Amino acid sequence: MNKAHLHMVFNHFPIIGLFFGLGILIFGIAKKETILVNTAYVIFIICMIMGKATMMTGDGAEEIVEELGISHSIIHEHEEIAEGFMKVLYGLGLFSIVGYILNKRKHVKANYISYLVLLLALFAAFLSKGVGTSGGEICHTEIRENTSNNGTYEDIGESSK
Repeated sequence: MNKAHLHMVFNHFPIIGLFFGLGILIFGIAKKETILVNTAYVIFIICMIMGKATMMTGDGAEEIVEELGISHSIIHEHEEIAEGFMKVLYGLGLFSIVGYILNKRKHVKANYISYLVLLLALFAAFLSKGVGTSGGEICHTEIRENTSNNGTYEDIGESSK
């Protein structure tokens, strides 16, 4: 198993897990069920960890796909979007840790943290579309916006010349 394979194994969980956690968090807040809110927090913490693992395998994956002839510009675009997504995911994970601890201590401010985590999760979910799509476009040329009707791909850098 090489780094590109590991990258593809890890990269799905931060996005898919985020949506599961978001659904559980919304339901937990609506029903005022601390156990569900804590479950969402744990999912978000795992998303952060898996996101970090994804980032750690990204450079190795980049080297492998560039050897396959994939344009560096499309990979670089994905990398930039992923770095922005991860900043939000790190914040989400850290506030989830705080929220979990506050819930366990039955702290008065625990509800405020759950709403902050909800906002961060919604923002991360919004960003996840860009990171997932840009990653998929690297090897799935059929989903790129500038794919012509015959299925060929013109490199972004080359088509503007």
